[in-house]
Amino acid sequence: MPQLPKLAIVGRPNVGKSALFNRICKKRIAIVDEAEGITRDRLYAESEIFGFRFQVIDTGGINARSKAMFNEEIKRQAEIAIEEADTLIMVVDSQVGITDLDQEIALILLRTKKPLCLAVNKVDDLSQEHLLYHFQSLGISPMVAVSATQNWHIAELLESAFADFAKKDEQPDSDASGIRIAIVGRPNVGKSSLVNYLLDEERCIVSPIPGTTRDSVDISFIHENERYTLIDTAGIRRKGSEHEVVDKFAAIRTEDSIKKADICLLMLDAQQGITTQEKKIANMIEEAGKGCILLFNKWDLVKGFRMEHCLQGIEEEVSYLKHCPKVFMSAKTGRNVDKIFGYIKAVHENSIKRITTHQLNKFVGVALQKNHPPMIMGKRLRVYYMAQVDVQPPRFILFVNYPNLMIESYRKYLYNQFREAYDFTGVPILLHLRGKQKTKGQGAHKEEWRDAGDEDDDEEHDDEFPAEVDNLDES
Repeated sequence: MPQLPKLAIVGRPNVGKSALFNRICKKRIAIVDEAEGITRDRLYAESEIFGFRFQVIDTGGINARSKAMFNEEIKRQAEIAIEEADTLIMVVDSQVGITDLDQEIALILLRTKKPLCLAVNKVDDLSQEHLLYHFQSLGISPMVAVSATQNWHIAELLESAFADFAKKDEQPDSDASGIRIAIVGRPNVGKSSLVNYLLDEERCIVSPIPGTTRDSVDISFIHENERYTLIDTAGIRRKGSEHEVVDKFAAIRTEDSIKKADICLLMLDAQQGITTQEKKIANMIEEAGKGCILLFNKWDLVKGFRMEHCLQGIEEEVSYLKHCPKVFMSAKTGRNVDKIFGYIKAVHENSIKRITTHQLNKFVGVALQKNHPPMIMGKRLRVYYMAQVDVQPPRFILFVNYPNLMIESYRKYLYNQFREAYDFTGVPILLHLRGKQKTKGQGAHKEEWRDAGDEDDDEEHDDEFPAEVDNLDES
């Protein structure tokens, strides 16, 4: 199956490459800020122009003379993007004019012999269009005056970039992204190192300095004939440690990545154990209803500490993580990294698993016989019916006589029995209580409970059993 053509956006720092990238993608993917050097890793996204789909790559600003942090790594990432791209767009700043750096970059791009066009950015209205001709000496044709912020001439720019491409060629299915995996955690726990090891290439900049990764980087790849999309995210800092606006943007991007992912790999430093910040991230993953796999990185550096003791501490701290697969690994040496994909497949299968209504009701009968609900104020909890109504995450409804008779200890008993019977390793389970229909004008009680045992949330409802369970499989 053919791959989508790739378009790389290159140029010196602070000419508007990331703003143009976002405009082409029609999404706010790259972080845009007036400061130089915000984009570090190369970012990928899919877009289309008049039905022609392609992949666009954002790169960091190229400045061979700069002594700024990560400058060499940013330059190397841009060079890789130029090498793998099918067509190139060089971005310049119409308000600044031609600089020595622009001339150097133009020479580099012209030597590639690849399709190349010049985007003269920050031309915000027709009266400034004459600025376009100041850049003719760069020797790049065609030239298009654009404004990334005003969405001006973006379609014309893309038409020029793909003028030599046969738009009728067969293109792959854009929806075939496979399982989406977000790698999350605190800064400097080894997320980018893991991405580079899994892909066997220098895909992300790796540094001992916390906060090196800022954008959420999406990478599609195939492993053992299975397609995956890997999302390397910026580390989520504590609120008090977000000194830069960029850190706040990075945290927001990471939260969005968790919501978009199918499975989250929560990575922590095995030498430090689980911190308050990782507990918050775990709760974020559970609340989003995503599958989770716990990765203890840098285990090769741990001396005199047993895995069992580490596991016990984690499970006591966060109850949800007790049911998540755990891998003691080293992204640097590759120790146990090969086990991750097996767990990813298992957790994904659990997240889409369905259980028939007949099996669920059989489970309820056995659980109630094994341990009867207690009498409360002369009344006993009765469970009439149980049904699954959704997947990703698995969602179930228990129809009972009075939801307020479900005390916390019995709630945990049913939950643990359910986990024991149907596994659902690595996946949060949502169980709702629905009270029986009362006399006209009163309504039915409903509440929802999760792994950690949320507070009861009784609400008034006038509806009968929900329509989504009326036609469930009874066999």
